[in-house]
Amino acid sequence: MLVMRHARAKAAAAAQGLRRGVVIGADTLVWLDGKALGKPRTRHEAQTMLQRLQGRTHAVYTGVALYDARVRRWCVNYVRTMVTMRRLSMHEILHYLTLINPLDKAGAYAIQEAGGIIIERIQGCFYNVLGFPVAMLEEMLQRLGYSLMTPRRGVGRARV
Repeated sequence: MLVMRHARAKAAAAAQGLRRGVVIGADTLVWLDGKALGKPRTRHEAQTMLQRLQGRTHAVYTGVALYDARVRRWCVNYVRTMVTMRRLSMHEILHYLTLINPLDKAGAYAIQEAGGIIIERIQGCFYNVLGFPVAMLEEMLQRLGYSLMTPRRGVGRARV
């Protein structure tokens, strides 16, 4: 899966030369009609993305890759959340684009703040759409012997 490959490549680049520590890489994209929508490059591209997404259900995928440098072990996974955007007029789309910076968001929208106005419903992990699937991260860290919540005997604690 593309988001898992991208997440692993990001973590591998950051892990160059490390002998200890856990490196986290992540990548998110929006999937609609068999095509990936990443971050728009221009406001016009953001407007086009929102026109395509409005009134429809799409998937938000995030790939997460962990690399434990001490033991040279990988853990890679992904999460999918289905998001339904309500129907929007062109006026609403243009106004929404003044409320957020769409250029740093996959699919040109954010669920937080003004996103509550345009998102009708979600199925799955809210935090995946918000920015990062922390519950999945915790499960992955536990597979490597770490935890965001509780240190285990003889095992270090991850820091956020």
